[in-house]
Formats: sequence, structure tokens, C-alpha cells
Amino acid sequence: MSKLNVALTIAGTDPSGGAGIMADLKSFQARGVYGMAVVTSVVAQNTQGVQDICNLDQKILDEQLKSVFSDITPDAIKTGMLAEVETIERVGQYLNTISCPYVLDPVMVATSGDRLISTEAVEALKEKLLPIATIITPNLPEAEVLFGKELKDEAAILEAGKVIQSKYGVKNVVIKGGHLEKEAKDFLFLEDGEVVMFSSERIHTKHTHGTGCTYAAVITAELAKGKSVQEAVGTAKHFITEAIKTAPELGHGNGPVNHVSYKGD
Repeated sequence: MSKLNVALTIAGTDPSGGAGIMADLKSFQARGVYGMAVVTSVVAQNTQGVQDICNLDQKILDEQLKSVFSDITPDAIKTGMLAEVETIERVGQYLNTISCPYVLDPVMVATSGDRLISTEAVEALKEKLLPIATIITPNLPEAEVLFGKELKDEAAILEAGKVIQSKYGVKNVVIKGGHLEKEAKDFLFLEDGEVVMFSSERIHTKHTHGTGCTYAAVITAELAKGKSVQEAVGTAKHFITEAIKTAPELGHGNGPVNHVSYKGD
């Protein structure tokens, strides 16, 4: 058997299995890469919302990172929920020791609307991690936080992507337009200045728990396999569309998507 490419996720948990590192590992497996996970926060959440959060002690976080980085070198890394300034700084120290692709999912608010990280952590994220990311994957509300203005239409999104790139020194940005009223259109701003749009049908469903984690994890898996940023985002778009379309309708709230439905290359 040929050697598997390796992807690492650094994020929070979800005991209901739809988001966080649970969704990341399922997505890595679905895309044929070996998945590893470092837990930053233990989150009591389900399809109905977030009930409680326990951010892990910095010592055990550091020991997890040391365990991974000293033994198995990842081919790509994704970060999700980084709730505290100290966590962001510690993770940043490790990221700066490796040259593999890094996907930053700027997790700020859960699908349920529950806030997941502090205002201070958002500022640290902007300063410490955005400049070293290969690509960041904000949804519209997250892009609005980074841009500083409301994004009501495509023209505003096109402006926001370029501003986020220049303001924070980000190489590539994909703004997910799932919150737009018509098509589900994503906007990829590449470091060479090109803008690529990915469109899909709008699927009217409440079962979208963990879509952001899943989308970013698929990008990470594809980058771990050596695909280009544009190829990785294209695959993630197809993957998440099929995952939402075939959602298993679990739970009493915003249910999880189907991580094993997409059969494309």
C-alpha cells in the first residue's frame, strides 16, 4: 500500500459528531488522507446549540502539539476553534516551524448562533495566524467581522475579499456565500489577484451543522494530496453540496451533513 498523505486538525470537539474535529476526521477519511487531531476545547454541543465549553489547559495543549510534531509530519494543517489568545499564540509557534499548507477556518460563531471565541481571540487571530495561512475560509458573518462592514451583495463580497487579503496579508481567501438569498455561491480570491466563483443550487434545509468545518477540512485534505488551492476549493464545494443534499436529518435542531455521500475524484 502506498504511503498515505497526512492532515492535522487543531480544533474543538463536538460529541454529536457533526462539527469540530469529529467532522474534520470524517472528511479527511472520506478524501483518502490519514487524519490526526489536537483538541483545543471540549465543547458540549449538539444540533440544538452549545451547552458548555471547556478550553483545555495550555500545558496539555502544548503536549498534544509536541506529540504530533515530534513524530508524524503533516502534509497539511487546519485550525478551527481557537478560543483563547494563549491558544492562538501557542499554535502559531508550531505552525511557524513547518512549511506545509495551512487552512485557517476562522471559527467565531456556531451554526446555532452561539459565540465560540472571545473578542480578544479574534484580534489575536487576525494578527498572528491570518498572515501565515495558505487560505482562510470565512462564511459571510465571519467575513463581515474581518471586513468591518455588512456584506449584502456580490459587489460588497468582491470588495471584502480583496480588502481582507491586503489588510491582513492573507494569501488566498474563500468567502462562502451560503448565507446569500439566491445561489449558494463561493468567492475564491487567489494570491495572484484572480477571483474564481463556484456556484451550486441552493438547498433549502436546516441540516447544515458543521458545514464550515467540513468544507475547510476537505480543502485541507486536498492540499495534503498536493492539489492546488483552486482544485481543493472546487472539490470542497462539490463535497459540501452533496453532503447537504443527502443530510441524514438527525437530531432536533440543525442536523449534521453526510460525510460519506460524495463519490467524486
